[in-house]
Amino acid sequence: MHPTNSPADRLAAVGNQMIEIHLWLSAELARLRTSLDTPSRDLRAHCLTFCAALGRHHTGEDGGAFRLLAEEVPELRPVIDNLITDHEVVAGILERVEALLGGDAPMPVAQVRAELGGLAALLESHFRYEEKRLVTALNALTGRPGTTEQLLGLNAPPQVPR
Repeated sequence: MHPTNSPADRLAAVGNQMIEIHLWLSAELARLRTSLDTPSRDLRAHCLTFCAALGRHHTGEDGGAFRLLAEEVPELRPVIDNLITDHEVVAGILERVEALLGGDAPMPVAQVRAELGGLAALLESHFRYEEKRLVTALNALTGRPGTTEQLLGLNAPPQVPR
């Protein structure tokens, strides 16, 4: 038996942790979209917090897990390039949402709803593609370890019963 805190074990968990992060982000986005039906004072803050978390996740992947995979598994570079392109599109949507939420004017709910709807559709496809193409490779890595936050931009959230 090998120690559970070995570099291989920590990296092996990264692919699975990426799935948990995706599930959490998807659930938060669904909750945010539902909350648009009954806007509250906290809605703007919740939306900005979600946008920041999603941005950190994608920035972390680009500089962490994706960089490592590109070095260790070069045949994945075209997949990684596609995912980075998606990240750029997502960043544009997040910028538009943040701009809509800026200032003291009432939140333009219909515009925010439209942007979040487009984001949800893109993320559903993006997350599934990323998981299908990268989880096995992430779980197989045994080289240079890093923390989940360094590799994925966020730590996996606590398990929530499903």
